[in-house]
Amino acid sequence: MGIDGLDGRLLELLADEPRIGVLEASRRLGVARGTVQARLERLRTAGVIRGFGPDVDPAAIGYPVTAFATLEIKQGQGADVRAHLDSVPEVLELHTTTGHGDMLCRLVARSNADLQRVIDRVVGFEGIVRASTAIVMENPVPLRIVPLVRQAAGHAAQPGRTPGGLTESG
Repeated sequence: MGIDGLDGRLLELLADEPRIGVLEASRRLGVARGTVQARLERLRTAGVIRGFGPDVDPAAIGYPVTAFATLEIKQGQGADVRAHLDSVPEVLELHTTTGHGDMLCRLVARSNADLQRVIDRVVGFEGIVRASTAIVMENPVPLRIVPLVRQAAGHAAQPGRTPGGLTESG
């Protein structure tokens, strides 16, 4: 599904202010409330908007160590390994990949020593042949989506303008 300029502006506004109401969003975007409601529903139905939950920082809840583990999996064990990894709360993401390994997962832990416990739990499964882990030192570009939304919508942010089109000074 493609998005247009209004979809892009709406997504940017939601990214900046996730708790904004439909009425306020319509006012800021300069469109009818029903238009915003219909766009939101279409974007949700199409899977563009996956949720409105809180964006939780693992470090703030006691998990300041992040690592990525590349896993090599025994042939035919993918579904079992996925189920196993889904049961480990410290596994935040899992991707199947091409290249050196078969899966890449993002892990968090309470400390470097705790990371060893998490890794042992992850790799302590018969379907995992080998794991290679890299600890994150810094995250200079955190997960972001707005630049991609702007590109997909076919526009770039104009300096001094907010997602609603108003100038920063009001």
